[in-house]
This record gives sequence, structure tokens and C-alpha cells, in this order.
Amino acid sequence: MASGKLIDVVCASEIDDSLGDNGEGDIKNLYLNILKSSGKWSPQKEDDEVLKWIGFAESFPVDSQACFSALGSLNEELAQKSVISGNGLTPSEPDVIVFAVIHSSVIGLSNSEKEKLPHLMRWMDYIQSKEDFGKLFEKILLQKTGFAPPLQGTNGVAKQEVDSNAKKSTPVTKNLEKTESNNPKKSDTGKKATEKQSTQEKTKPPQAETAEKDSELSVSLLNIQVGLIRKAWKHPSADSLLVEEIDVGDAKLRQVVSGLAKYCSPDDLTNRRVALITNVKPGKLRDVMSEGLVLCASNEDHTIVEPLLPPEGAKIGERVSFSGIDGKPEDVLNPKKKQLEKITPNLFTDEKGVATFKGIPFMTSCGPCTSSIPKASIK
Repeated sequence: MASGKLIDVVCASEIDDSLGDNGEGDIKNLYLNILKSSGKWSPQKEDDEVLKWIGFAESFPVDSQACFSALGSLNEELAQKSVISGNGLTPSEPDVIVFAVIHSSVIGLSNSEKEKLPHLMRWMDYIQSKEDFGKLFEKILLQKTGFAPPLQGTNGVAKQEVDSNAKKSTPVTKNLEKTESNNPKKSDTGKKATEKQSTQEKTKPPQAETAEKDSELSVSLLNIQVGLIRKAWKHPSADSLLVEEIDVGDAKLRQVVSGLAKYCSPDDLTNRRVALITNVKPGKLRDVMSEGLVLCASNEDHTIVEPLLPPEGAKIGERVSFSGIDGKPEDVLNPKKKQLEKITPNLFTDEKGVATFKGIPFMTSCGPCTSSIPKASIK
């Protein structure tokens, strides 16, 4: 559980006052003073993870756009955590500090903005339920979806109505059965009509077809891997094209043809990390085989184009992931289904140049893929 002393200090200082004019270093000093008073502090054993979150709190932006972007980064961080820094489900001092710093920003979010930050909102609700802040922080109200047990056939209300109507119509049904039993031809006709109706219901397009259409638009169909360009040269018969040999961790380097000659020189690309789609169908471009697609960001008028840049330290060959989006990539994308064409309109960089799919960052083990071009399209 987070330190009760820290909560007392936060409540007494109302966090804003404790930050002074710029917040520089004050949160860190506050945290270290708490540890000193509890006898836990040792200058040789400063926790890098704790100091990381103290730094996050100290540098949390005021500008609304930058603020929401920072909240988005925290949301991604919490996608696989119950608490920011602690043992399993136990909140720690950094949880309380970060909660206190971002509370005023989170409580002002609209419902639609909150829906874009599910992991963050879950964490905020957990911290405010586990820690007693008294009246310092207004309770953040969340719209929680109630559990509805699955019902076969139709919804509960309709089912009740059907059952009720069935009971009411029992006498009429019995009379009809007697009438039909006296008239075999009519009875057979009724049975055939019922069987035909049942067959029609069974042959109705299932909801799975809709889900399949939606899955065609999912970025999970793309196998995007971190690659390293080992060598690049000009295409022998096309001035606008470059040829690259790219390492994605396989025994053999992949040869890829890219339309980057107007924007990058071969030297610019050599030893550069890239985000490479490796499950496009191989084919020749002006008689040179290409076995992948280098994802690039471009500005609105396409005068500036550059490959996306995975972070230093990202493992060569690792697959780029998207938080909350699971699914197995296609072995090879089918050009006839135009899967890539349906996905790329949802690929863009945000205001900080972070590459995203519908606002969800391209993530690697060492952070997101980025570009120096903010609010760019990605293809």
C-alpha cells in the first residue's frame, strides 16, 4: 500500500503548492524526504523506476494537447500493469504522486476522451478506491458496463414477451392442432411452411461475416517488423527508386525496392532502422525483385518523405505491436482484397511524430516508432 505519510503530505500541500512555480525537483525532494523519515532511503539504492515516474510527474505538461498525449503514453504503460510501480496489485508512492499530479487533467476529460484511455481510467479508479484522499480530490466517475448474461436467440425482454404470449395463446394453439389433425393436407402445408421459415433463418448471413469484414481493416493483418538496412543503392533502371538489403533477423537479407530516391540518398539509408511490412506479396519493380514495404511518413503535399524510425535498442526482427489489438498477421496479404489499401488511411503520426494506427502507437520493446514529421500520413 502507498505510504500513508506521503498521502498526508500530499493532502497538506495540495500538490500544486508543493510544486512551486515550475515543479522542478520538488516532487523528487518530497519523495526522498518521505523515505528519509521512514528510514528506507539510501543514496546508493535509488530506484530508477521510481525516479522515472517522479520525472514524469515533474514534467507533466499544461498544454491540453500535450497533456492528452502524455496521458495516452501513460495509458499505454498501464496496458499490462495494475499499478505504476509496486508489487503486483499494491499501489506505491509514485502511484499516489502521479495520481495527484494528473487528477485535475483527467477529471476534465470528456466521456469520449476517457473512452480512448481505458487502462488509465481503470488505474485512476483503482487508486481512488484504494487510497483515502479525504476531500482533497473530487471523485472521478466512470461509466462502467454492467454484466449481461448471454441469452440464446433474442434479448431478455423479447424472450419474456414470447414466453408470455405463448402461454396466453395455448388454448388457441390446441384448437388449431385439433383442426389441422382433422385436415391432413392443411397440416402438411403448415409443417412445410414452418420448415421453410426455419431453413431461411438458418441461411441468414451470420454476424461472423460482419466481424470478418471488420478484421480486414485491422492492423494486426500486417506483419510489421523492425529492420536494419545493411546496404542501399540506386535502382539500375528507375531514377525514382532505391534498392535496399534489409536485415530482419532471418538467415537471408530481404531485398526491397522503395520510391525514396527523391528524398533520401543510399548513404542516408545505410545502417538505418526501419519499420518493414514483411508479408506483402513479393514482386518485381522494373525487373528488380522486392520482398517488403518500408513504411514512410510524408507531409501533406508529399514534399518530405522519410522512413519511420524504430527506437535504438529495438531488437532486429521484432514485431511491432499495437496495444489492445490482437490477431495473427496474414501469411501473405492478398492484393485482390486490397487489405493494405484499407488499413493505410488509418496510419498517421500524431503531433509529436509518434507513428499510430487510429491513434494507437506503433510499439516496440524499447518504445514507439517515430518520425520527424508530425501529423503525417503513413504508407
